[in-house]
Amino acid sequence: MIGCLLAPISPHWLLIRDEKQIMETDSLQKLVFLLKRVLELEASDLHLTTDWFPVYRTHGRLTPDGELKLSRETIYGLIEVLLSERQQTLFKKDGQVDLGYSPPDSSDRFRINIYLEMGKPSVVFRYLNNEFKTLEELRLPSQLGGISQMKNGLVLVTGATGSGKSTTLATMLNEINLTRNEHMLLIEDPVEFVHTSNQSLIHQRELHSDVNSFADSLKAALRQDPDVIMVGEMRDLETMKAALTAAETGHLVFSTLHTGDAVGVIDRLIGSFPGDEQEVARNRIAGALKSVIAQRLLPTIDGVGRAAALEILMVTPGVSNLINTGKTQQIYSMMESGKNDGMQTLEQSLLDLIKQRLISQSEARSHCRNPAV
Repeated sequence: MIGCLLAPISPHWLLIRDEKQIMETDSLQKLVFLLKRVLELEASDLHLTTDWFPVYRTHGRLTPDGELKLSRETIYGLIEVLLSERQQTLFKKDGQVDLGYSPPDSSDRFRINIYLEMGKPSVVFRYLNNEFKTLEELRLPSQLGGISQMKNGLVLVTGATGSGKSTTLATMLNEINLTRNEHMLLIEDPVEFVHTSNQSLIHQRELHSDVNSFADSLKAALRQDPDVIMVGEMRDLETMKAALTAAETGHLVFSTLHTGDAVGVIDRLIGSFPGDEQEVARNRIAGALKSVIAQRLLPTIDGVGRAAALEILMVTPGVSNLINTGKTQQIYSMMESGKNDGMQTLEQSLLDLIKQRLISQSEARSHCRNPAV
């Protein structure tokens, strides 16, 4: 468990159903009650805001819950329970902090961001179901299984916050863990899904707790005999360079970026380098990049779930040549005709979801690049 070490909680909280009674108890009891509501409501997120009701996101929709607004003192009490001394120092210094958390005696896990809003504390929880599912159970394309079996190169999973890219990436890593004999080194901020070594040996390192930066951890990783490396996010140029180096030296490297489409990822990577380095960067990316998976989550027709629409780019020799020659805008046409290579465009994925009667035509149209199509 990340954060402070907590004494086991008495199971009597399960019998307390009255919100007012809960809010009169200590901060740990309040926290457990609120997180239990996440599970009861099947919510993906919980927002705690000073002087407002708890707000839960269920199937993409935000809904206030309960009759009592949360005071500044109540939220600070919850923060005190969640944060270690080191994390409290970071929060005071930066005005925000990320962490992972599991309630006492529970396998459930949450990713948490604590921040200040107009000088008042706010907290957002993202529920992480640590029970790994298969690609089939998540209705993810079978091509992802093939990507998981690659031996080297760079694989990027992209999408906006809340698009499900962390779940997709964790599922692919679990596929490797169950089927391959590898040393897997996972570097995250914070650790989200907790992996247990199976066929593979897994080590998970957390930013600020185990290492100071993604770039530093990647450089050190090359001396730790890894086969597979996952870096939680390529946030800066130094991390991008280190990830490319790891991919070029025979490692399979996974990472994420907050980018909406597969081709845009390539342009963003190249554009992150200084002008005089972009030609070399283009050559390196053309040689190291193996696949880009761009993901979105859409509400299902029945209103009780969400379906993933995935754009998949496989870097074939033809795609590599287009990257190398600076003709990235032509990649999209190769994706449209690249089904045999495992590629698919966003529109093709949306059409497939319509055929499966998972999403409506109007919902699909709102995500198309050309809504008239």
